[in-house]
Amino acid sequence: MTIERHDTKARMSRAVIHQGVAYLCGQVAGPDARNADITEQTRSMLARVDALLEEIGSSREQLLSATIYLKDGSDFAAMNAVWDAWVPEGHAPARTCVCAPMPADELKVEITVTTAVSA
Repeated sequence: MTIERHDTKARMSRAVIHQGVAYLCGQVAGPDARNADITEQTRSMLARVDALLEEIGSSREQLLSATIYLKDGSDFAAMNAVWDAWVPEGHAPARTCVCAPMPADELKVEITVTTAVSA
């Protein structure tokens, strides 16, 4: 049984791949967007997901599931507008969206993703 870990630190790995499935750690907006509105934070967060998907050999078309955490439920529509433009038509993953506290006050959104990885 092979388990492949990417960028492993003491507390977590950025991605863990097992049997063709990758589990990505939570992604938030990059430092340059941390004080931005929900639209810019969502764009930045999803750009970071794109980079990690590319790094592990996956893509948006291979997404299996996503869990989105919003600091404020009133941001749901604005976040969804960015999400809907990002997800390729016909490739929407199973998705959950919940309101939750963020690890830093300035953050408005976080996502965890599970994706298939091409062999």
